[in-house]
Amino acid sequence: MCDNVPGLVSRQRQLCRRHPEAMMSIGRGVAAWTAECQHQFRRHRWDCSALERGQRLLGRVLQRSSRESAFVHAISSAGVVFAITRACSQGELKSCSCDPEKKGSAKDSKGRFDWGGCSDNIDYGVKFARAFVDAKERKGKDARALMNLHNNRAGRKAVKRFLKQECKCHGVSGSCTLRTCWLAMADFRKTGDYLWKKYNGAIQVVMNQDGTGFTVANKRFKKPTKNDLVYFESSPDYCIRDRDVGSPGTAGRVCNQTSRGMDSCEVMCCGRGYDTLRVSRMTKCECKFHWCCAVRCQDCLEEVDIHTCKAPKAAGWASRT
Repeated sequence: MCDNVPGLVSRQRQLCRRHPEAMMSIGRGVAAWTAECQHQFRRHRWDCSALERGQRLLGRVLQRSSRESAFVHAISSAGVVFAITRACSQGELKSCSCDPEKKGSAKDSKGRFDWGGCSDNIDYGVKFARAFVDAKERKGKDARALMNLHNNRAGRKAVKRFLKQECKCHGVSGSCTLRTCWLAMADFRKTGDYLWKKYNGAIQVVMNQDGTGFTVANKRFKKPTKNDLVYFESSPDYCIRDRDVGSPGTAGRVCNQTSRGMDSCEVMCCGRGYDTLRVSRMTKCECKFHWCCAVRCQDCLEEVDIHTCKAPKAAGWASRT
């Protein structure tokens, strides 16, 4: 199996052979981060949809040292952490289980409690993701590898950031005289939302003179922390289909006529204008609450206008090669 998975480097194939059951979990992680990437970019010109059409367009995006590439590296690394950690807690992997460190008694702001249940083994998830995801990079040999490693780490740290303590009370009438607590990961959407903010605040950098790290490209901006996303190249506008930059273009994309944001017809369509199509759709209407305990609705047919971006006059793939 491991020899037939495309795109794996030698170190990743070794990990695959040693932990074959982990590959199923990584597959679920890929599905999770792909869906999250598409959710976060749903209102933008580049909408991560290249993932649905295979890796060719996405590969072009990843070849550029852009903000989009920084986000993809961070969210994909986070997705592997989340999936492996979840698999540990559910007993799906032979190499790990619940967090073995969370045993005995401890104390927090509410008093003493006992560790119980199954705490998510986030440290194992981070360790495995670091070994597997970072294996693709030639550590320290070029600027792009350093950028990818930085963003991979930011993604792993983002999952760990939302580890939360959950507790169950024991005692008379549920009083909290005794508590059993465990650590659990938050929903992956929290990680996605956090990394989306980091994408919007990503910091453009250049390599320092000795080639061991980054300095900010614009001295007015702060130095990036380990939690920040970094990039080298400015993003293209993604307005037209362009193989060289991995842009599917925005022709045919649905836009919002009343919005003033990135999903507005003016921004989404890059000033090319848009077509309007009136369509009929079935919706629930005249919903009433009936005692007890149901809500009954009627099916109503309504007409709505759908706005889609016009194609450029010379519609086709742009390429400079």
